[in-house]
Amino acid sequence: MTSDPLLALRPWEAPEVTSWGRLPMNAVDRRTGALPLDGDWNFQLLPAPDAPVGGPWSTAYVPGVWTMQDTDDLPQYTNVRMPYAEFPPLSPVYRNPTGVYERSVDIPAEWAGRRIVLQVGAAESVLLVRVDGRSVGISKDSHLAAEFDLTPFVRPGERATVRLTVVKWSDASHIEDQDQWWHGGITRSVLLYATDPLYLADVTVRAAYSGELRVDCRVRDAGGALPDGWYVTGELDGRPIAQDAEFDRANVEDERVSGFLGEVRLHTTVAEVRTWNAETPELYGLTVRLHRADGTVADTSYHRIGFRDVEIVGRNLLVNGERVYIRGVNRHDFHPLTGRTVSYDDMRADLVLLKRFGFNAIRTAHYPNDPGLYDLADELGFYVVDEADIESHDHAHEIADDPRYLNAFVDRVSRMVLRDKNHPSVIIWSLGNESDYGANHDAAAGWVRRHDPTRPIQYEGAAKLDWAATDDASDIACPMYAPLEDCVAHALSGEQTRPLIQCEYSHAMGNSNGTLADHWAAIESTPGLQGGFIWEFWDHGILQRVNDGRPVGRGGAGLYDNGVAAPGHRWAYGGDFGETIHDGAFIADGVVFPDRTPKPALYEHREIAAPVRIECFKHEGIVLGNHQHFRGLDWLAGEWELSLADGDTVTAPAGLPDLRPGETAVVPLPFEVPREGGEAWLTLRVTTARDETWAPRGTVVCLPRVRLREAVPVPVLLENRSVEVDADGLLVHPLLTAAPTLSLWRAPTDNDELGGMALRWRTWGLDSLVRKAVSVREDDGRVTVVAEYAGTLGVVRHRQVLTPVEGGVRIDEEAELPAEFDDVARVGSVFETVAGLDLLEWFGQGPWESYPDRSAGAPVGHHSVPVDELFTPYLRPQESGGRSGVRHFTLSAPDATGLTVALDEPRQVSVTRYRAEDLTSATHHDQLVPRAGCVVHLDAAHRGLGTASCGPDTFPSCLVAPGVHRWSWTLRTL
Repeated sequence: MTSDPLLALRPWEAPEVTSWGRLPMNAVDRRTGALPLDGDWNFQLLPAPDAPVGGPWSTAYVPGVWTMQDTDDLPQYTNVRMPYAEFPPLSPVYRNPTGVYERSVDIPAEWAGRRIVLQVGAAESVLLVRVDGRSVGISKDSHLAAEFDLTPFVRPGERATVRLTVVKWSDASHIEDQDQWWHGGITRSVLLYATDPLYLADVTVRAAYSGELRVDCRVRDAGGALPDGWYVTGELDGRPIAQDAEFDRANVEDERVSGFLGEVRLHTTVAEVRTWNAETPELYGLTVRLHRADGTVADTSYHRIGFRDVEIVGRNLLVNGERVYIRGVNRHDFHPLTGRTVSYDDMRADLVLLKRFGFNAIRTAHYPNDPGLYDLADELGFYVVDEADIESHDHAHEIADDPRYLNAFVDRVSRMVLRDKNHPSVIIWSLGNESDYGANHDAAAGWVRRHDPTRPIQYEGAAKLDWAATDDASDIACPMYAPLEDCVAHALSGEQTRPLIQCEYSHAMGNSNGTLADHWAAIESTPGLQGGFIWEFWDHGILQRVNDGRPVGRGGAGLYDNGVAAPGHRWAYGGDFGETIHDGAFIADGVVFPDRTPKPALYEHREIAAPVRIECFKHEGIVLGNHQHFRGLDWLAGEWELSLADGDTVTAPAGLPDLRPGETAVVPLPFEVPREGGEAWLTLRVTTARDETWAPRGTVVCLPRVRLREAVPVPVLLENRSVEVDADGLLVHPLLTAAPTLSLWRAPTDNDELGGMALRWRTWGLDSLVRKAVSVREDDGRVTVVAEYAGTLGVVRHRQVLTPVEGGVRIDEEAELPAEFDDVARVGSVFETVAGLDLLEWFGQGPWESYPDRSAGAPVGHHSVPVDELFTPYLRPQESGGRSGVRHFTLSAPDATGLTVALDEPRQVSVTRYRAEDLTSATHHDQLVPRAGCVVHLDAAHRGLGTASCGPDTFPSCLVAPGVHRWSWTLRTL
């Protein structure tokens, strides 16, 4: 029997114990003037909490997870499954890694007579605190700070030894079963701070859209009874709060009877207040001072506040009385080198990137994020759904009504609210994620409604039972991956009772986010639908050394670029660290790569969220519209770009009209379009007109476009010569190393694999079609080749007609798919070129990757990209690099030699260094060897991407159906 009260308590086994010795949560920021304890700590990793501390000490960096710092306990990824077999509340007894952190701290002599507090920003999952061998306290909740009063344990001017013991697995792990890597360690900063014995225990700010400001202050005294005569003052932007400020003296007197707590209220109204919203995030500086009776300042609390209202009226979520679209993304605290630990600069880079691509909202999936994120969201302008650290995915039904977990649910939700309540960016509280629905949720919701009636609550687990219900814990219907047709039907049913904002939709795993534009077209045209949150921001790839399979850790900066790991390294996903229980590449499902490089889907979102749009083209000019909620267009600048299919691109300045939100105006056509010629497209390049907090002047905001003239057929001149083919009827061409053949297969995307399509394609044999029964007929120089491509279950008849034309050959193709091939990946031609053709120039959509159901963000024009930059390095190699709507393209060498292809109509084209089978057989990019030449696909039809790895598949209109497909193209030599 141990004499240590912390070990005797065995908190990792007791769900009814959420803390001991931990101070109450509050919204007073103590980072200023604190003594930081970040850096190298002495460290031992024990096999279990009861194992004795002994042997040599190593070092570990704080903040950081030991799973990324060269220990034998490596990261492990699971989505739903717990990483061990024990049922709640049990955790592994003998294999429960436990980190012991220890360091000496010199307590400043000037802190004599003051109250001294230790703050541990976050620890995963149970924290035990000792000072000089004496037990101080414990805490659970891996994503919120824990504070402990060390005043009885330390002496100012002397040195103290602080030991922080972190137990990895506990009863709490069962409600931290989020879709992310499992780590262990101290993930946020550790610090010591001191206050006067008389101190501000909490500050609650209510700043309304009307300009009314209410500041409720709670005061405590470490010595017990509050002294007489203390008072509170406040300043807003350096100016004293008006003289009509009211002090709630009755509360002060009532509470002083207990001898511990005083309350006081400041109240005023700001004239001509500048209000906060995500488009114009106006902030004021609020300073609250606690004074002793003689007027000296005992404590100070500073807050950046925003005046705004949030309310639900009917089925609309309103900010400052306006129905706003929620263009959101789910975001974890993540870094490829440090795991769960993120710096302020990292978080700022995250939000700046999101802002530049049109996002205005963040769901803190699935726990309260680092405190710095909320400061940045206030400053840069984001609506935040703040989510409690509760997810019991593997045992959701049991835990939701388990009274042993009641305290944990209420504790985690209430502490989140108490910490983040003064941030204007936080507009909704979330009770957690994927934890079924039970009495524990209702209890937590009841606490929130009492403490903060100014914000709504959401919880998907409650609302999913009935979107139209009015008696559950959620004020918002917030489903996951609901089919678009179901959302629209609900909004049109007449039964909708609350806003419908999907907490997760458009799963971004690999080459994905198909139909995103269709979703937003429906949202913007259907009252009752108000947006949602894409899953998710990050690909959670961890940078790994290939030679030993270990994480690179903090020293890996510079070992990746543009989403690609340096030679000898790779992005690791589930299973790459030797774990037997894992969920593979499902961790790689973000709109950015692990190094924050944007994926092509971000350009799609940027255009969908465009603040200014071309509504249509009329005879008298271009109709522009302002699609913002609060802001005019004066912060934007524009430039017109006219792209002619058979010519160049010309530009002209664009003066944007003075439009209020929702208004439209007609502006004159900036160019005189030539009367003769082919297709003509007009693009408005919209940029920031001045420096913004999130973008320098000249940053592209959106690229709306409109077609001014349709394509016209171009006559092809025949030549009196023969087309050369080999004995198998394959085209012979000096620049081709593999002749054009039929292609029905693509390297399966993650959506193809997890959605079941790839399994069907393999069953049909589309990955290994055999070309046979070839017949070749020549007639006056024209060659007709008919072949059968046999799969496992069916045969595709393919016909090529090769006709000599001026400077090259025209290839007319026809493929007849049998009825059983009712959903294939593509129908088209594939060929390979000689080496040296390293530049692709084309007229079509670009410059970034696009696909049939994800092409709204790629403007039509003339584009030029090196071949090696066309491929998109999704973490698991798969189909990528395609460009939609290509009319013609050129592949050239530095000496301007090469080939050019003209297509009969806009087609899907891809040019990369990899065959489909190269990508299909690889699991990581370090296994890929680029080919010297180019692999070129020209598709008559290409299947959409959808999001079937988690959510709806693409629409039927983007499937490749059986029957006859025809396409033609002309190949010429430069």
